[in-house]
Parts: sequence; structure tokens; C-alpha cells
Amino acid sequence: MATVIDDATLRAYRETQYRVLGDMPMTLRIDQASPRLAALHRAHGVASSAFITAANPFSQRCDDAANARRQQALAQDVARMGWRAIDAVGEHPSNGWPAEPSLLVPGLSLSDARRLGEKYEQNAVVWSGADAVPRLVLLR
Repeated sequence: MATVIDDATLRAYRETQYRVLGDMPMTLRIDQASPRLAALHRAHGVASSAFITAANPFSQRCDDAANARRQQALAQDVARMGWRAIDAVGEHPSNGWPAEPSLLVPGLSLSDARRLGEKYEQNAVVWSGADAVPRLVLLR
């Protein structure tokens, strides 16, 4: 897929550690199967999940208050859709970019993950299907 996202940003997304908090903590990495995510899928009776954020639209830094408001709106949208989200954080291990508040949403379809990502002006979302392999899904 052709994208307007520059190579350095794409590389940073692929290197980021997608940390899921809650009762089954884990760190997801792009294109690496996650047995813990597979177990979470089984525990929730789902075959997919999405790791999404509303923070820093189009990878342009926002202040903490703006990111918190955006994240709260995303959480409300997820709840209205009938899904239970798990708090998460996306953080690059070394580039100094601040950790982004995020959500892991067990059961969220790829189309709904894309729609939410686009609504909250994200360049990409991370989606995992039944194989529990987190994949970077570009939106622009």
C-alpha cells in the first residue's frame, strides 16, 4: 500500500513496544506472534483485537490534557460499541517520544479498528487476528 507516512515514522511504529496493562499484562511487537495475546483472545472468547490510541493525531505531539480528552472520547466510543477495553501504552524503547495512552480492544473487527483510527486521525492501528500476530495497519 502506498502511504504518505515517512520511513522514519514507519520504522518507529514497527519498533514500538505495545504494552497491555490489566489482568493479563504483555508487550506486543509488530509481526511477532504473541502466545499471551492468543490466551487473552481465548479468555475473552474472541478471534481478534485492536491496539488503538487517540493521542497525537497524525503523529503530531499534543499536550497531555488534549491527549487525555481524545483518549477519553475514544474509550467512550469503544464502550458505546459494546466492547470492553483494556488500558495500554505504546512506547518506543529509545527515541524519546512520550508514551502514548492506548487501548487494547478484544473482539474489535479490522473494519471497526480502521474506522476508529481514521476518526481519531491516526496514521495506523495495530490489529491482530486469530493468529495473535499484531500487524501494523496503515490508514494513510
